[in-house]
Amino acid sequence: MHFHVHFAVAQFVPQRLIKTTWGRGFVGIKRLGGGPIGSGSLGEARIAARYLSKYVGKTFDDPTVRVPGMHRYEVAQGFQPKVLRLYGTTSESVIEQASAVFGVAPAVRWNSEEVELRVGPPAIWAQWDGQP
Repeated sequence: MHFHVHFAVAQFVPQRLIKTTWGRGFVGIKRLGGGPIGSGSLGEARIAARYLSKYVGKTFDDPTVRVPGMHRYEVAQGFQPKVLRLYGTTSESVIEQASAVFGVAPAVRWNSEEVELRVGPPAIWAQWDGQP
């Protein structure tokens, strides 16, 4: 059986600790930084978020989130999506605005505040799928 696991931590964790805890062989670590000079921690966080959301988005295989048998397609070459900026005083208000635009509530939501003993800046992730 093959495992391919991604996880993000807000602090340094020694590779030997991960290997010992994982106990299933090879462990590769990729530092999700390397943004343009001056991008700072916010820029690095955005790079990490893009990278991880690619894999988190693979919940398309979950039949409770995605209709089985349908394919996932990328944006066509040359397509320039319209930028829509949403503003709010709370994350909930921004998610509500996005849901109104998409016409459906998020299929999946995650909030770092729900993770016990998490160290790091607050983070929120939502995934919208399907039609209303």
